[in-house]
Amino acid sequence: MVSVIITTYNRKNFLKEAIESVLNQTYKEIEIIVVDDGSIDGTEEIVKKYPVKYFWQKNRGISSARNVGFKLSKGEYIAYLDSDDLWKKEKLEKEVNFLKENPQYPLCYTDEVWYRNGEFLNQKKKHKKYDGFIFEKCLPLCIISPSSALFRRWVLEKYKFDEKLPVCEDYDLWLRITKDYPVGFIPEKLIIKRGGHPDQLSKKYPAMDRFRIYALKKLLKDRNLDKEKRKLVVEELKRKSKIVFKGALKRYNISRFLKYFYFYNFIK
Repeated sequence: MVSVIITTYNRKNFLKEAIESVLNQTYKEIEIIVVDDGSIDGTEEIVKKYPVKYFWQKNRGISSARNVGFKLSKGEYIAYLDSDDLWKKEKLEKEVNFLKENPQYPLCYTDEVWYRNGEFLNQKKKHKKYDGFIFEKCLPLCIISPSSALFRRWVLEKYKFDEKLPVCEDYDLWLRITKDYPVGFIPEKLIIKRGGHPDQLSKKYPAMDRFRIYALKKLLKDRNLDKEKRKLVVEELKRKSKIVFKGALKRYNISRFLKYFYFYNFIK
């Protein structure tokens, strides 16, 4: 069985379509768990119309909601779906078959279609997807969408989402997993990502590289990080620190400038 965990917060209009994209999957051995992270927009009334498990909690953030969903799940496989994303109908079937045929991978993910404010958006070269040992490819930016991934259950028993991160929690997770394991990639556009709406987390938190820096600093404390990967992490830390302190200076945020300028010059 696949446990599908949909996390949401005040997105009842998006949520309806997300749930239906799961119910329309060609793969039917599923349970759907909706974790409502404190919505006050009538989300519960929408969810009651569908055969899903519903759990409401006070607003604690996306990482907490995903971790709670996992605790409530029973499936051998786990899939996350953000409430503003959609799945194409063969997404789960193709991923389950892929993992059955490729036991060396703890998870797999797919390519995606992007829309912003309802208009198709071309992906850039930097968003290219890869398979295998892709740790180095995951350092600059998050190339795996959580909505596109299918996990074996043991992976999420070993690696949890960091609840200290309000954003970039997926970047942090992918680095910790790909540091240790290869991942599989299905080169088909099996999910639809819808962006541009005002409640996107990326719009709520400026200078998001601050949170990626936090994730990278965590890696440096990992005793199992080999010398080559450590070198790559330090190089990426310096790049991201420079971006943050230059942006802070431009916006006259002196405290942030000093913090990251200092860090840039003393990281080793």
